[in-house]
Amino acid sequence: MCGIVGVTGIDHAAELTFLGLYALQHRGQEAVGICSVDGGETRLEKSAGLVSDAFDAARLSRLTGRIAIGHTRYSTVGGPGLHNAQPFAVRYRQGALTLVHNGTLTNALVLRDGLVREGALFQSNIDSEVIVHLIARSRMETPDAQVLDALSRLEGAYSLTLTVGETMYAARDPRGFRPLVLGRKGNGWIVASETCALDLVHAEFVRDVEPGEVLKIENGELRTLPSLPSVDRVSPCIFELVYFARPDSRV
Repeated sequence: MCGIVGVTGIDHAAELTFLGLYALQHRGQEAVGICSVDGGETRLEKSAGLVSDAFDAARLSRLTGRIAIGHTRYSTVGGPGLHNAQPFAVRYRQGALTLVHNGTLTNALVLRDGLVREGALFQSNIDSEVIVHLIARSRMETPDAQVLDALSRLEGAYSLTLTVGETMYAARDPRGFRPLVLGRKGNGWIVASETCALDLVHAEFVRDVEPGEVLKIENGELRTLPSLPSVDRVSPCIFELVYFARPDSRV
C-alpha cells in the first residue's frame, strides 16, 4: 500500500503534489518523495518519515515546474531506506523518465533476473524499478509504445504515473487491484490514489482510471492509449474499501 500523486499543467505543481501526499499520508509513513519536471530537467527530493516533516517551503521552492509526481511509501517489497523510496528519476534515450508506483508485481523477480542478465544495474530492492528498466530497454520507437510494451509484461497490481520529458502517463493494471482517480484543476490534470487528495487541492473529480487503461497527458490534452490486454474479470482489492482508503474518499 502506497499513495501516489501526479500533477501536470499547473503552476507550482510540486506544492499541489505535497498537499495531495499530505492527504494520502495514511497510505504510507516510511518515506516520501517528490520529483518535478521543468523544461525537461528533473528535480528530486526524498526523505524518510512524514510528508509534513520532510518538506518545508525552502525545499518545495527547489522543485520548480508545472509537472510533478509524488509518493508516500509503505513497504511491501524491499526494506526501509531512501534507496527504496520513490519517485525514480533517470535519463534514457528519450530524455528524463520519472515514475511512482503503488502495488506489487508478482513476476518482478523473474523480470529482474532477466534484466540483470542483460546488464541492467539496479539501485533499489523494490519491484517498481523493474518498470523503469523495461521502459528504458524497450525496442519500441516512441515513448507511447515503450510504455505500453513495458506494462504489457507486468503481472500483479500496479497503479502508476510516470513522465517522459514533459508528457505524463497514468495507468492501472487490467484487474484494477489498486485505485487511481483522475481530477481536473483549471487547465491542468491531477491523478491520485484517492479522491481525498483531489479534495484538499480543490480539484474536480472527473472519474476513476479504468482497469487496464493507460492515459497520456501532453500539452494539457488528455488521450487514452490502447488498453492493456484484458483479463477474465476485474478484482479490486476489498481492503481498499474496509481498511486502506480514507472514509471521505469516494471508493
